[in-house]
Amino acid sequence: MKTLYYFISSSNLTLEEKNSLEKILEVIGGKALERLKNQNEEIKDLDDEIAKVYDFILSKNGNISMKLKDRVFKYMNDLHEAIDNLHAIHVHRTPISLKAYCKVFIYIFPLIYTPTIIFNIGQNYNHAAVYFVVILTEFILISLYNIQDHLEYPFDNKGLDDIKLDHFKIKRK
Repeated sequence: MKTLYYFISSSNLTLEEKNSLEKILEVIGGKALERLKNQNEEIKDLDDEIAKVYDFILSKNGNISMKLKDRVFKYMNDLHEAIDNLHAIHVHRTPISLKAYCKVFIYIFPLIYTPTIIFNIGQNYNHAAVYFVVILTEFILISLYNIQDHLEYPFDNKGLDDIKLDHFKIKRK
């Protein structure tokens, strides 16, 4: 986005045309970042905004050199492809069945693990220690599940390690 912004700033367009195109780029950037922050799977309106840039460049036949047009189209193509890739990563998560299997295993685990440990070590050992080990193991499994869940959504700003999307805006505030 920044590269396109700089190309447009250095073009021989009028100030009004530059401002118009810069606003379109800001809208594209804003909508792309909003898509990543939310669970919305619709991306058609973002495609429409990208098409506005193509239409704008094509409508300015005499004002933009062919070299600049080619560069803008190349970077727009790369931008559109990158947005599609990010959208695909954002939408296609861990399969629900695998996550459900993990949850079922976490809930059933203590019911199976505790009697097995008690049976294997015998009745003479401290049962409180056995339950402590099972609870500790359960805590570790739940923590790993939660870590996996947070890693799966790096754009939602719910964890300390999330990607700060505001740093990627064209005009940072």
